[in-house]
Amino acid sequence: MTLLTQTAQLREVLTTSKVIAVVGFHHDPMKPAHYVPEYMHRQGYTVIPVNPALAARGESYFGHRAVATLAEIGTPVDIVDVFRRSDKVREHLADLLAMTPLPPVVWLQQGIRDDATARELTARGIDVVQDRCLLADHRALL
Repeated sequence: MTLLTQTAQLREVLTTSKVIAVVGFHHDPMKPAHYVPEYMHRQGYTVIPVNPALAARGESYFGHRAVATLAEIGTPVDIVDVFRRSDKVREHLADLLAMTPLPPVVWLQQGIRDDATARELTARGIDVVQDRCLLADHRALL
């Protein structure tokens, strides 16, 4: 589909989405990969943590058990929110494309960009947001 950058596009994603899978979720509440998803949960979104180490320990957050991979999620996901370094994003491409159904949006958090992976995702019909904070955009736009 497209790279989303316009305010109206981001607002539409945030108002129509209900389920967010968080790749790179962190157990430490002081880390952005924890407090951003926690904020979204408090705003009424369903948040599914994706972290192999937390899944192996059977940990749950925000009422959902952590999963090791995106493909393990048994419910449709509206946004895949990625908290991985830019050079690690590509490692998740196969997992993203194994999701059924494919997510409408992949959101790379602030400071994270991977133009090649974004092109591949958009070619498969997935909208991509790069280098933007989900929490900051939610606060600013809604």
